[in-house]
Amino acid sequence: MASRPVTLGIDLGTTSVKAALLEAAPDHPAGFVVLATCTRASRAETESTAAGPQGREQDVTRIIQALNECLGALPREQLQRVGAIGVSGQMHGILFWKAGQGCEWMERGPALVFEPRAVSPLVTWQDGRCNTGFLASLPQPASHLSVATGFGCATTFWLLKNSPEFLKSYDAAGTIQDYVVAMLCGLPRPLMSDQNAASWGYFNTQSQSWNLEILEVAGFPVHLLPDIAEPGSMAGRTSHTWFAIPKGTPVGVALGDLQASVYSCMGQRTDAVLNISTSVQLAASMPVGFQPLQTPDPAAPVAFFPYFDRTYLGVAASLNGGNVLATFVQMLVQWMADLGLEVEESTVYSRMIQAAAQQKDTHLTITPTVLGERHLPDQLASVTRISSSDLSLGHVTRALCRGIVQNLHSMLPFPQLKEWGVERVMGSGSALSRNEVLKQEVQRAFPLPLCFGQDVDAAFGAALVMLRRDLGQKEP
Repeated sequence: MASRPVTLGIDLGTTSVKAALLEAAPDHPAGFVVLATCTRASRAETESTAAGPQGREQDVTRIIQALNECLGALPREQLQRVGAIGVSGQMHGILFWKAGQGCEWMERGPALVFEPRAVSPLVTWQDGRCNTGFLASLPQPASHLSVATGFGCATTFWLLKNSPEFLKSYDAAGTIQDYVVAMLCGLPRPLMSDQNAASWGYFNTQSQSWNLEILEVAGFPVHLLPDIAEPGSMAGRTSHTWFAIPKGTPVGVALGDLQASVYSCMGQRTDAVLNISTSVQLAASMPVGFQPLQTPDPAAPVAFFPYFDRTYLGVAASLNGGNVLATFVQMLVQWMADLGLEVEESTVYSRMIQAAAQQKDTHLTITPTVLGERHLPDQLASVTRISSSDLSLGHVTRALCRGIVQNLHSMLPFPQLKEWGVERVMGSGSALSRNEVLKQEVQRAFPLPLCFGQDVDAAFGAALVMLRRDLGQKEP
């Protein structure tokens, strides 16, 4: 019996790296089985020397270290069977490198690995250096998507103005996932899917091209912009044996983590996918042939992102999700420390969720937008309707979870989902899967069947795209 295709899926997330080995299984309801997975925290946050406290940067060496740890933990005999690699990762962010010098391949124990060399820090999607005044000074894009802080092209404009010497050191750029694909395949120039290109800004999804004229007039270093390729197509083949994965293994063009997450769990076109992890995304598939209006509206809370086969996802993407809960937990831990008491974050988290689960309702109202929103960058968080009877940990945590969901509902209301033909919500993401209170609040705001199956994610989606490509299948 011929062995079934095995694909490796990699997701380079904001806080962790995940790798998953999937095997085709025609008899299985999902069409695949999971052979092995591994997740490693990247712990890559680093100080921004150029942007100060507004900057959000990550050390690329630490991200690749986490990736190597993931691969090293997967069964060697399964890695030898890998016939294709799919890669996804955090969108919007940008790093720069010297073409041909971006990494060095070396032996680490029994494995051959690559390690970053002439590479800048990754400026992530959470970066806040581009304030509203700076964004207003930028040229208007010829795209249906507006430009926000944390977007690759906005960051590059900022560096051009504030650190022009910095950019002269590099001649290639991409998202972290584009970088990994370029290094694995030894690409002379990075390749980028329209999913990641659209997340940078100044990209026209209809013509599948960068706004080169607009950017050139503004003095933008257009030579740094990657070439564009179809999501689901092959970027190249591995230039070395990587761990036990054979040299010459096909590698897909890198995908956006949003699209890969949605792909992994959208069973039918009438599903909406709700992902609550660090941030929050609620996505629904637009009808075939749908084209967004070509005028960008920075104040629009719903954006239309490229998906697969030239279709679009309607997406409400909130910057305030599990990170808000984490901020709350850190605040409580710090207060306890200030009072001379030590308590673990994990203990605080589980106790506060227990307390909120028992507190079924509250009058307390929390607007949780500590990070603002892309369409409301200057908005801060607030707490209103405070009464002495609503000050327990249960009340505050219930109000915080409700606030996260209500903030999302204000961006993409339930009636709009119904209008798009959505019949069920597929839930995913770590912050949602381990928080019963958030689940209750989702069902309260979006009264549709809510399904929590296997905790689906971008690593699975990236692998599935390549698996179905090998099998000649299309998206579900």
